[in-house]
Amino acid sequence: MQNTRSAAVLAAVVVAFATCIGAEARELVIYNASDSVNTPLVEAFKKKHPDINVKFVSGSTGPITERAIAEKAKPQADVVYLVNNIALEQLKQAGVFEPYMPKDSHIAEQFREPDGFYTKYFATTMCMVVNQKRLKQKSLAVPVAWEDLLKPAYRKEIAMPSPLKSGTGMAILTTFADAFGWTFIENLNENIYQYSDGGSGGATLAGNGEVAIGLTFDTTCHEIKTSGRPVEIVFGRITPNVTEGGGLVAGGPNPAEGKLFLDFMASEDAAKVLHKLVGATAVPGYGLVNLEQITLWQMRRPVDANGFKREFAAKFVKQ
Repeated sequence: MQNTRSAAVLAAVVVAFATCIGAEARELVIYNASDSVNTPLVEAFKKKHPDINVKFVSGSTGPITERAIAEKAKPQADVVYLVNNIALEQLKQAGVFEPYMPKDSHIAEQFREPDGFYTKYFATTMCMVVNQKRLKQKSLAVPVAWEDLLKPAYRKEIAMPSPLKSGTGMAILTTFADAFGWTFIENLNENIYQYSDGGSGGATLAGNGEVAIGLTFDTTCHEIKTSGRPVEIVFGRITPNVTEGGGLVAGGPNPAEGKLFLDFMASEDAAKVLHKLVGATAVPGYGLVNLEQITLWQMRRPVDANGFKREFAAKFVKQ
């Protein structure tokens, strides 16, 4: 009887140990292009799934995308996310992603890829920081559409990021080229006081009253306004934007955990985290920007970023 009882106890210990080892062995490997956004999302995910050991590699969009494509034959990641819409398409076309529709998704339809290869989680929207005090001093009207920026009255009263140095500048001007053509950019250039290296530089000049209007992205607009500067945030008739999202890596080492993470990213719990970090979340009701009040511009043709930079430099950069 004693031997039987000892054997039963030993078996229970072995099962418990194996279960513990199995739980510890659960892993998730993530590639991401925004460490500041990734970290709080991973923390929130781990609270829901404390048994999953999350490992992640952070970097900029280009290197992260290139790495995932290079590893396609032997994937090291389960999820690639927080990369922009151009990279998402690259990853899809390269065969890095496999279709997966997250369970109980709260993501708005316009942010879902029709075939399920990826989901977008938020949009960074472009806007104007308009200094009301300087407008009054200069007897200028508040612009209500991007087209207003071509008016001669705004000559040298506009600052914005350079597309040669800033993704924000690239998003704004490639949208203008797509929507209005290059002539629009040439006319706008006549009113530009300064092209900044960073995405917030033009808005900072406007916030300080050095120019009347600064073009930038949503979180910077709100930061300057909430700092107490005499500014107004204006979205144009159409809204240049960059969307970011992610997908499940085909043949990744931990597919079940990868799917759990994508389920989390499509939930309100993730939207609550993003609400404090981004402009417009893909889950309605969260984020700084109300998507019902703006019109996100959908690019009509693919963007050749390098070609655009060459043309911009040839036209506007003094040799």
